[in-house]
Amino acid sequence: MANGKRRIASGSADTSDSSSTTRGASNTRVTRGRRTTEQRGRTTSGRSSVDRTLDGVDRGDFAEFTGIRSFFNPLWCYHGFIVAVLVLCAFGVIMVFSSSSVNLVAAGQSPWSRAINQGGYCAIGLVGAFIFSRISVKRYMRHASGFMLFAMLVQALTLTPLGTGEEETGNNGWIVLGPVSLQPAEMTKLALCLWLPFALRKASRQYALEGIKAYMMPGLMYAGALGLVMLGKDLGTGLIIVFIGVVAFMISGFPLKWMAAGAGVLAALVGVLVISSPNRLNRVLAAYQPCTDLQGVCFQSTHAKYALAEGGLLGVGLGNSREKWNYLPAAHTDFIYAIIGEETGFVGALTVLLLFIVIGWCLISVALQVQERYVAMTLVCIAVWLVGQALVNIGVVIGVFPVLGVPMPFVSSGGSSMIMCLCAAGAAVGMMRAQPQINAEHTRI
Repeated sequence: MANGKRRIASGSADTSDSSSTTRGASNTRVTRGRRTTEQRGRTTSGRSSVDRTLDGVDRGDFAEFTGIRSFFNPLWCYHGFIVAVLVLCAFGVIMVFSSSSVNLVAAGQSPWSRAINQGGYCAIGLVGAFIFSRISVKRYMRHASGFMLFAMLVQALTLTPLGTGEEETGNNGWIVLGPVSLQPAEMTKLALCLWLPFALRKASRQYALEGIKAYMMPGLMYAGALGLVMLGKDLGTGLIIVFIGVVAFMISGFPLKWMAAGAGVLAALVGVLVISSPNRLNRVLAAYQPCTDLQGVCFQSTHAKYALAEGGLLGVGLGNSREKWNYLPAAHTDFIYAIIGEETGFVGALTVLLLFIVIGWCLISVALQVQERYVAMTLVCIAVWLVGQALVNIGVVIGVFPVLGVPMPFVSSGGSSMIMCLCAAGAAVGMMRAQPQINAEHTRI
């Protein structure tokens, strides 16, 4: 009986073990079946999209980006932005050489000197762009306030004996350190694009508890940065900073009634600055009423229009501009678009405009697809700076705006503008990678 009981117990144990083994094998087969099904699903999905999986990284489904929606494809926007910036930089070096060579030869200098300098600024700017593209979003948010304070400190140096400016315009927005001259306002633009979204994002979260007081700190710092620029009497740069600030406050959810009040104050401030300066007032009047002083205040804008008219459809050819022969002042800086229109015609001028449209479209398109609000706001601010300044520059040349003295980003001659614009482009490239599909593509590369 004991042996029988042992056999029964042994048999039940054996049965239990065998059933357990059977269940384990069954579960293994089910698990393997599920994995196989999942793998097949991934493979099938991958065939209908663009490499949906790569080294275990989900790259997203691009099937929706067909037809007209292809313009919203984040990868197209990412690479299109980079290509547009590089093309503008390369074309800018060519046009700086073409527009400045005559004056340099007349001054007894090498016709290549300014183009070589511009190429050097491009190289420095590209190094800066690479560095900024490698900085994480968390680091930007952590150090944005410090960068803003540093930019304001450097801008304040323009009000010291280190500051210098232009006698013709009355601007005092440069500092000279030995053989190097800098325009700190360009750094201020970049700092605002990186810091203002962070500060406003934080303020919008505190608004429910503190009310309008939550926006006091970012508002005062922004006003301080704008005030330092305007103390240097640089109205053109001040307007670009106003554009950046207005858009940043607007997309942050700032109350509309306070936005309207702030816009009224800024408009009144601009009006006072224009009226208080005969030079600015004459330029504004020359732009919006018939001007008879063709040898005075209208000289520059008139010859810019002559250059565009001379260019026609295809232009007179690279290097063949007539207006650059001491007729058009600032032909290699603020009015380089006029030389572009003259030498490359309507086609070349339109191509430059389209490249800036590509830059703006790509930045805003990716901003709309990014979950991180700080990244989205920063991309929009950079777009407002780069594209807005380019449109103002073009508007001045064609006579829509009065002469404001703002360079064309990536194209006009100038080290401060080129380096800071490229650093901003690098920061934008790095932040674009917060978009999942772009991040997956970058991880694959």
